Amino acid sequence: MDYQKLETVMRRAALMAGARIMEIYAEDEFEIRAKSDESPVTAADEAADTLISAELAAAFPGELIVTEEQADSHGAHATSFLIVDPLDGTKEFIKRRGEFTVNIAWVENGQPVRGVVYAPAKGRLFYTRADGTSVEETGELALGRAGEVAPIRVSDPDNGALIVVASKSHRDQATDDYIAKYNVKDMTSAGSSLKFCLVATGEADLYPRLGRTMEWDTAAGHAVLIGAGGHVVRFDTMAPLGYGKPGYDNPFFIAYAPGVELMEG
Repeated sequence: MDYQKLETVMRRAALMAGARIMEIYAEDEFEIRAKSDESPVTAADEAADTLISAELAAAFPGELIVTEEQADSHGAHATSFLIVDPLDGTKEFIKRRGEFTVNIAWVENGQPVRGVVYAPAKGRLFYTRADGTSVEETGELALGRAGEVAPIRVSDPDNGALIVVASKSHRDQATDDYIAKYNVKDMTSAGSSLKFCLVATGEADLYPRLGRTMEWDTAAGHAVLIGAGGHVVRFDTMAPLGYGKPGYDNPFFIAYAPGVELMEG
């Protein structure tokens, strides 16, 4: 894979999708439908998926593209592949809370090695550079105009005063019970893959997820966190979270800065 080309294409595709999502977000009303698993889907999900898929297919012909909104892709598998959630946090989008993202990642030999997470309503763009390091780009983000780019790095955590981030829409008692095992200074919540990015920037130290997720939900944020020096492990075995699993389902996991002393479940 040409990582320089990948960086350029993924960033451009995310910005294009984000612009279209925000056009629909600004409308007084937009259609909301239920998918077969009862999760919601909107015109923004579908429009963003169309844009991203076309960009990736044109730039990387022959590479497998797995995307949430194309069920036919969920039965395909390859050692390395592109994986997309065109609008992660659809519930946040519907509630107009702004905490939704565009997620695009490249998985290589079971690990997400490059990714982009774009939160268009927040004006925050996180991505891995060609060299594998992660950055945040802010400012007037648009095609043909670069924002301010700064490297990001995980925190040096104080295990006596941790900052924990948890899901805004999927918080449950099991998650709270696990978090209670730590000495927590502050708790914050966030939607979509922004939680990975808050750990990547050092705004949080720990993100446990004791709930169902799919690989397209996590791959891009996982890649950004790796590029910032962080880790993501399975909750059950503490082994690195892998990708390309049958059905693209994830087990429970923990994302964290390396200095955090992890507790068993």
